[in-house]
Amino acid sequence: MEEKQKADLADSAQRMAADYERKCTGCAQSVVAGLLDALGIEDAGEGVFKAASGLADGIGLTGDGSCGALTGGCMVIGLLFGRERKDHQDMMKPMKSYLMCKELHDHFMEQYGSCRCFDIQTRLMGRTFNMYDPKELQEAFTSGMMDHCSGVVGRSARKAAELILAEKDKEA
Repeated sequence: MEEKQKADLADSAQRMAADYERKCTGCAQSVVAGLLDALGIEDAGEGVFKAASGLADGIGLTGDGSCGALTGGCMVIGLLFGRERKDHQDMMKPMKSYLMCKELHDHFMEQYGSCRCFDIQTRLMGRTFNMYDPKELQEAFTSGMMDHCSGVVGRSARKAAELILAEKDKEA
């Protein structure tokens, strides 16, 4: 695939994922949807999208886990390059997806100094929010959280798309 075409697909993934986050919320699902749509992945995509639903805001809206934008990107990488159930006993089969997800993780660490949702919120907004407290939820939305999170979501989808497209080129 030509570099221009790969860049266009990565741009699309970034734009779509960020738009989904702004309109629908759910960082992990927004990354998954942006990647699936930009890359034209239909088979098995719905299951991965649905499985990502509990991963928003550091798992279950707790903030106390990996950013959903990171886990959503890793889910799509795993969908495309992970080990199949029939190969579950082969410890080396998932190595490609491990390495790709590590690269996405390392990108997060470079960008934000952490992959933990609370840490990223603090870095970008100066504080964290309890998404189960109606008052704090409202404060999160009025503080610009959606703009910050959609940026994180878009950048994660872009990096995951770049990793996926580079790996597909290697396989071709």
